[in-house]
Formats: sequence, structure tokens, C-alpha cells
Amino acid sequence: MKLFESFRLREVELRNRIAVSPMCQYSAQDGAPTNWHLVHLGSRAIGGAGLVIAEASAVLPEGRISPADAGIWNDRHVEAWAPIARFIAEAGAVPAIQLAHAGRKASTDLPWQGGKPLAPQDGGWSPIVGPSALAFEEGSATPQALDAAGIRTVVAGFRAAAARALAAGFRMVEIHAAHGYLLHAFLSPLSNQRTDEYGGSLDNRTRLLREVVAAIREVWPERLPLLLRISATDWAESGGWDIEQSVELARQVKPLGVDLVDVSSGGTLPTAARIPVGPGFQVPFAARIRREAGIATAAVGGIVDPAQAQQIVHNGEADMVLLARQMLRDPYWPYHAAKALRAEVAAPKQYGRAW
Repeated sequence: MKLFESFRLREVELRNRIAVSPMCQYSAQDGAPTNWHLVHLGSRAIGGAGLVIAEASAVLPEGRISPADAGIWNDRHVEAWAPIARFIAEAGAVPAIQLAHAGRKASTDLPWQGGKPLAPQDGGWSPIVGPSALAFEEGSATPQALDAAGIRTVVAGFRAAAARALAAGFRMVEIHAAHGYLLHAFLSPLSNQRTDEYGGSLDNRTRLLREVVAAIREVWPERLPLLLRISATDWAESGGWDIEQSVELARQVKPLGVDLVDVSSGGTLPTAARIPVGPGFQVPFAARIRREAGIATAAVGGIVDPAQAQQIVHNGEADMVLLARQMLRDPYWPYHAAKALRAEVAAPKQYGRAW
């Protein structure tokens, strides 16, 4: 049963092809994860996933989506993440963390409080930054276009965050370059209207991401995998980031040390994009990048059924499946999937009486 076969990236072996997708919990305190994160992530490791990716964690304080976002920009965060990473590993899963910068989508309220932009007097911060001085949507703050010094600060932030992730005990890191956040905003012509070496051509628009990959690989050990999440398309009718550019990006970052591309989509356009959301609607993007760029991929989005997940990896459309909302509904989905597919998996000995 392919879904429950082990999967090796560099010197890290996953017990199966099922991963917990990074999902913001908006429950951190000054960037530090809390007991909520320990139980949330730990329960999914006990639940049988092969890989557990901690939520988007800001590499700089101004790179948070909200004041309650997790971070990894100082050593205090290392101390807070370390027991979480250790517990995930003790439960048999591989601990990973997603490194992120929200860019022009930063400084907003919690989703369940409306998610509106927050002014500094309300707990937000200013300025927010982006590739160009273009607001995400009407009513959003206009970002400050990053200058050369600001770009160097961002690259250094990702580098330092990767070093801290290693110190905290994570065995994979994922770069967040999707969903309209800073690195994706540089990739997309819809949000990047620069005329310098970071804008215009595809090579220029991918430059910042390539610099981030190279900087992380300076501190991230050769033996450990590096993952990259991208939006394969903006779902724009014209002029946006698309699958053809995504394939080329994957070709560019593979020799720089990226081992797997986690393929999502959307996030640049607030309301104009027409996204055909449905079961596995993003899987064809993962399949095409895997086939044409010759790199491992993970499929995410609308994957809920065990047979569906098995088919994706069995048919070679992706090497792994990442589950998000389904894992919120059912932390023990891997065990239920194994039962449905009649696969043999070992449950925790403490739970043996239930099997």
C-alpha cells in the first residue's frame, strides 16, 4: 500500500506518505508557541502522520500575519519550540516547521475577529512591506517597497530562522512562498512591479526566493531536507503567476538544495480569482511539476478520502499528501485510512487495546 510505505528525503525517513499541513493556530504569545501547539501538533503525531509541519512561523516580528502568529526570530522561540519538536519525534513522526514572512498581508486581526488590518494603536505595526507599494485589497495598508537593505534583512531573517529551527530539533524546514505572502508576492507580476533586479523577468522575480534558499542551505545541514511551498497559480485570467512559471521555478531551486515542492495555489488576488475548489483540485499541478521538473512533490487541497490519497501517490501524481482541514476534523485520520485501505500499521502501544 503505497500511502503507507516509507519515504526518504536525504537522510530523513518518513514512516508513511501522509503529512500534516502547516496551519496557523493564531495562539502564540509574542511569537512563542504555547501548550496549545504542543497538544495540537503532538496529537497528530500520535495520530499516525509521517510528517508534522508546524505552522507558518515568522522569521521577523514584522513578518507575522497577526499579533498571535508563531515566530522563530529569537532564541526564546527556540526554547519554546524544542519540547514540541521533541515530542513529535518521540511519537514517531518527523518534526518540521514552515518559515514565513507575511509581507503586505501582515498586521491583521485574528480570523475569528474579522481579520481586518490592524493599526499600531490597535496592536498592529507599521510599516508592512512588499515588493511594490501595492495594497493587497481595498482597505488594506499600502506596503513599503523593500529597498536593498530591507531585502538583505529578509534573507538574513530566513537564514537565522533556519539555524534556530535546527537548534530546536526540527528535521525539515519548509519555505513559505505561497498564498500571497512576501516571497510569493515577489514571484507574481500582479504584486511585483519593480524595475530593478528583483522585478520584471522571471529570473528577476525568482531572485529573492533563490537567495533565501541559498542562505538557508548555508546553515541547514546537507543531510536534512529542505521543502518549498508554492502557489502553482494565482488563478488570474491573465498576467499572473502560473503553472508554467512554477515548473521553471522548481527547476531553478532543485540544484540549490530544495528537495520537495509542496504545491498549493492562490492567495495573490483577494476576490477576483475564480478557484474551482473540489476534491484534489490542486493535484494536477503537483503532478506536472513532479513530471516536468524532476523533483519530489506533495499534493495538498481537498484531500479527504483514503482511496483518493492512495491513488495520488500510487499513480505518481505526488510523492506525499498533505492534509489540513481533514486533520483538524480527525487527528487520527492515518489510522482510519489504514483501516479503510486494509493496510497494516502499528498504533501507539498505549492505544493498543483499541485496535
